[in-house]
Order: sequence, then structure tokens, then C-alpha cells
Amino acid sequence: MRVQDPAQDRHEVRGQDPAQDRHEVEGQDPAQERLRRWRLVLGGEEGADGTRCVLSGRDAAMDAALTALYGGGGAGAGRASRERSAGLGASAPSVARWLGDIRTYFPSSVVQVMQRDAIDRLGLSTLLLEPEMLEAVEADVHLVGTLLSLNKAMPETTKETARAVVRKVVEDLEKRLATRTRSALAGALDRSARVNRPRHHDIDWNRTIAANLKNYLPEYRTVVPERLIGYARASRSVKKEVILCIDQSGSMAASVVYASVFGAVLASMRSLDTRLVVFDTSVVDLTDQLDDPVDVLFGTQLGGGTDINRALAYCQSQITRPSETVVVLISDLYEGGIRDEMLKRVAAMKASGVQFVALLALSDEGAPAYDRQHAAALAALGAPAFACTPDLFPEVMAAALQKRPLPVPDAA
Repeated sequence: MRVQDPAQDRHEVRGQDPAQDRHEVEGQDPAQERLRRWRLVLGGEEGADGTRCVLSGRDAAMDAALTALYGGGGAGAGRASRERSAGLGASAPSVARWLGDIRTYFPSSVVQVMQRDAIDRLGLSTLLLEPEMLEAVEADVHLVGTLLSLNKAMPETTKETARAVVRKVVEDLEKRLATRTRSALAGALDRSARVNRPRHHDIDWNRTIAANLKNYLPEYRTVVPERLIGYARASRSVKKEVILCIDQSGSMAASVVYASVFGAVLASMRSLDTRLVVFDTSVVDLTDQLDDPVDVLFGTQLGGGTDINRALAYCQSQITRPSETVVVLISDLYEGGIRDEMLKRVAAMKASGVQFVALLALSDEGAPAYDRQHAAALAALGAPAFACTPDLFPEVMAAALQKRPLPVPDAA
């Protein structure tokens, strides 16, 4: 949740700017540098809160960009801030110029924060329906979520530009996540199938020794293995089935983006049969679009209610090999359907041998808001619910495929 005080918002953005943190140069008066920084944080006119620091050149341009967004009088703002108002309004040309300015003066990570704040604080979502505006923004996962929420209202002239923006983000995510995911899961799949007559280089020595400890010979200080346990050789046949069941309510936007990318990566692995299901109060199976995650994303409809029970009922109907199936529910667990039925379905799936994973979020952010009562009920069924970062997801899936304990974060 963002702090609404404009001065505090300026401080957060200002503190994330590594270029400005390196601004101090040899020979510059440290006291004057501190005043300059405080002046940028506080905003206001030249005498802002007694700094009496006059900005010029690049500093003045940065201050103007910050003032346009954070200069409005929010709760707790100082007197100077309350006398001014945000300078973007609803003018597309001025917003386009502002977007260009912030990309000039701030690093990409800060630009993304400021763009999100502009959408939240000044209601600029509708301007994203204009192609020229989309071409000016810094694309990230959160922007994709906003575009998807506007999909139904988007004119045809904007949709191609929007798809290009979404595709850029998706391709960047695939480059970041695909190799590690395929590597982790391929190893997990190869090791999930055990054989009792392995070739020498396929022997699982840890399990072989553990299974033959009774044959330890003290006089020789060694174990004589009667039974060898090893890994099966890689096969092109389908070994496991994965069902990604994704809550597409508005609060899950970032999770929908990441899950769609992961769904496409999993679908590209021949040894996995991957199904992707999205839901609100209805259920939509997008499996046939998994070859293109952009199509998957534009097939979603962010917002609306939530019926987890109905979604799990559909997933349950698609399971043909329970002991070889992993169901991943990605939801904040705010159930609008029948709670008891939802829990009964989870219990039934687990009893049949299904590996059930409940992720409260699949995103880079911290712990999300979620229904703690439902999370506790799932944990009691042996299905702990926790938030998962994209970097942790391959490890979570590898553990589920191998039927090992999930790597639940300590803060979950």
C-alpha cells in the first residue's frame, strides 16, 4: 500500500535513483549537497521548508517532473505542497512530454514506479488507450496488468500497439525465466522415475546406500549393496501432468502475467502435459493458446468476482492420472463460491494422489493480502499457501514433481 503523502512519495522515488546518489562530487560542500537533496525530496518553492536551496539545470527539470506527479496536496502534505496541484491533468501531450522527461532523468526501475503512481494518483489509465501514449511508456509487468484490465475498452487502433508492448514484456520474462525453469524441471522429471537396474552412471548413490545400510560390514567398513537404485533415462513420453489454475481477479494481475509465461514454458516441455485455466465467477480453459502467452493474456479478463470451487471442480474433471498430476492454484483465496466444497475438493484431490500447490501470488512483490482463514484451512489439509516469486517458482514445481516438501518461504 503506497503512502499518500506527496513528500513521502517524492522521498521514495528520490531514494531509488542511483544516478542521483552518485551526484556528489569531489570538492562539493557536503552540507550544501544535503540541502540540495532535501530540496528535491521536499518539493515546494526555492525556500522549501527552510532549505533556501535554488535548483537549476538538470535538478530543476527533475524537480518539475516530480512536482507534476507528487505536487498535489495529499493527506499530511506540507503547506507548500498544499498550495500547488499536480501538473499532468488529463492532457495527453503534457503526459507524453512528462513520460519522456522521467525517462531522461531517472533509471528504468524508478520510471516504472512513477508511471504506476501516475496511474493510481491521477487516473491516467484512459490515456493508455491512445497508441502514441503506449509508445512512450516504460513497459513492465504492472503496465501489462493495467492494459489487460483495459482490454475490453481498448479501440482497435490501440490494440496492435498494446499487443506489441505486452509482447516485449513477455519476451523479456521468457528470456529471464525459461532456461532455469526447463533445467530445474527436466532434472526433477528424470529423477522422479527410479529404476532398480540402473547403469553405473545413473546410480542414485544416496538412496542406494540408505536402502542397503543393513548390509554394512564393519570389518571392511563398507556397505555391500544388494539392490541398486538409479535414475531412469530421459524419455520423450509424458511423465507428469500440470494444471495451472489462475485467479484473474483484479488484484492478481501480476500473477496472471507471470503464470501465463510459465504456462507457455511448461507447455514447451514434451515430458509435461500442461493445462492453463483462468477463472473469476466463470472458468475459461486457455490451454489451446499456450503456444503464445500473449494470446493467453489477452484471453483473460481481469476483474470481477471469484469462484474457486467452480474452478477446482473443472480442474478435477480434467485429471486422468492423479498420482502423476500437479495442480497449482494461484489465488488470494477470497472465495465467493462455496467454501466447504472448495476445501472438500482439495482434500479429495490430495487423497487421490494429486500434488496440490497453493500460491497466494506469483510476483516480485512481498506478501499479498489474502484470506487467512482459507489459507489456514488449506495448510491443515497439507497444502500450505504461500506467496512465490518468479525466481522461486521452478524450485517449487521441481519439488512438487518429485513429491518432496515444498520450499515454503520463512515469511509465508
